[in-house]
Amino acid sequence: MKIENTKAQMRKGVLEYCILSVLRDEDAYVAEILDTLKDAKLLVVEGTIYPLLTRLKNAGLLSYRWEESSSGPPRKYYGLTETGKIFLRELTGTWDELQTAVNIVTTQKKKNHE
Repeated sequence: MKIENTKAQMRKGVLEYCILSVLRDEDAYVAEILDTLKDAKLLVVEGTIYPLLTRLKNAGLLSYRWEESSSGPPRKYYGLTETGKIFLRELTGTWDELQTAVNIVTTQKKKNHE
């Protein structure tokens, strides 16, 4: 088993939650979303994010709008819908529970081996 495959699967598992979180406070276009994810060390490429954004939009969690850009073609800005905001709140609760559970398990293991 290769560690890189496991790391990639772990990142994929939280990617939807992270994208929704990036859009929590303001709309953003793909380059801004990618930059935020890359700054957080969630290595994502455009080929990965577009299908994910489409899936989130088709699920009613995101909407988009076109906006003219002074530095090139119009940009597609994504934002949370009301349903997306509710979904994100629920995911945040689940994430908090999961994070706590994982911390308990991984900390107990360390304590038991000391």
